Amino acid sequence: MTCRVEYNDQTSLQWSNPTQQTLFFGNKKALRDNRIELVRASWSELTISISEITLADEGMYTCSLFTMPVKTAKAYLTVLGVPEKPEIDGLTKPALEGDEITLTCMTHGSKPAANLRWFRNEKEIKGAKEVNASGKTFTVTSSLQLLVDRDDDGAAYTCKVDHVALLQTPQQTTEVLEVHYAPRVLITQSLTFPQEGQYLKLECVSKGNPSPDPVLWTKDGGELPDLERMIVQGRELTFSALNKTDNGTYRCVASNHLGTSSAEYILYVYDFPTTFPPYTTPAPRPTRPHIASSDPTNINNRVQPGHEGIPEVSVAQGHEGRPHPLDTKAVSVAQSNLDTKAVSSSLRCLLLSPTWTRRPCPHP
Repeated sequence: MTCRVEYNDQTSLQWSNPTQQTLFFGNKKALRDNRIELVRASWSELTISISEITLADEGMYTCSLFTMPVKTAKAYLTVLGVPEKPEIDGLTKPALEGDEITLTCMTHGSKPAANLRWFRNEKEIKGAKEVNASGKTFTVTSSLQLLVDRDDDGAAYTCKVDHVALLQTPQQTTEVLEVHYAPRVLITQSLTFPQEGQYLKLECVSKGNPSPDPVLWTKDGGELPDLERMIVQGRELTFSALNKTDNGTYRCVASNHLGTSSAEYILYVYDFPTTFPPYTTPAPRPTRPHIASSDPTNINNRVQPGHEGIPEVSVAQGHEGRPHPLDTKAVSVAQSNLDTKAVSSSLRCLLLSPTWTRRPCPHP
C-alpha cells in the first residue's frame, strides 16, 4: 500500500490498520507483525506490504500526515475468501434403476458467496442452491434430485465452483454413477431369408448390469437337438449347414440378480433353388448376307458350294442346343449367289469357320 504527498515540510507519514494501530511511522516499525514490511519511506512517500493476507486484515487503512491540522487519506482493503474444493455427497454405489437419489455439493469459506454449477457428462443441468453465512465467509450448497435410469450408468456428474478468486484455478469435483439394472435381450440374424445348406448365425444381444453372462439357448421350449451343427459360443448360436429340421422357435434367455429377459426368433428354412430361368435373350432377326460381285450379270462367275475349296455351309448349334439365328434359307441364298472373285472378308469369316461362334465377323 502506497501513500504519497506532493508538498511536505519534512513531516513523517504514518500507516495505521482498521483498529487504528500504527503500523509504520516514517521508516520506523510500530507493530510487531512479521507479515508487515517497509518497502519505501521518504518525505513524500510511505509504502508498506502485507503478506499472507487473511480475512482479519480486511478493513479501512489510514495514511496520516501530522501537520496542523492533520491530513489523512483512507483506503479500504477487501479480502476475498477462497472457496474450498467442493464435495459431493449422497452417491450410492451402486444405485438401482428406478431409485430416487439426491446428490449434494457443498463448498466452504467463500467470500463473497460462491456459485455452484452441475454438469452431466459436460452438459449443464440445474440444481437447487442454498447459501449460509459463517462469520465473514459463506457455505454454499447445491442439491440435485435424480430418478435413476439405466442410461445413468457410467454418467459423470460434476460440481463446479464459480468465484472471482478462482479465475485461474477453478475448483470442481466429479463422481461417476454406477447403476445396476435387469437385462434386456434381442436376437439378430446373419441372413434375412435362410436357405438349405447355408451358414446362419444368431446373436443374443443382451444388456444388463451386472452383465448377464452366459445366456441360454433353447429350441421349441427344449434343448438344442443337434449340437454338432448347432454350435453355441458365448452369446452366438451358429448353424453350419441349414436343413428343414432346423425350422422352429429359438429362444435366448439372459438373467442377473435383478431379473430375467428373453427374446425369440422363428426360423424358417427356405428351399434352395434347383432350377434356373429359361434362356430369354431374343434371337436377332436373320439377315441376308451382302455378296459383292465384280459383274453381277455374269452367271459364269457364280460358283456352287464345294467348288475350289468352298466348304458346305452348315448351321451350328447355339446356347443349350438352340439353332443359331442364321436360318437355312439365308444360307442357301448365300451359297447360290457367292462370287469367287469378290468374297468379302466378313463372308469368308462366316463360311470358313468350322463352328458357328458368337464373335462377330468384320463388316464388309
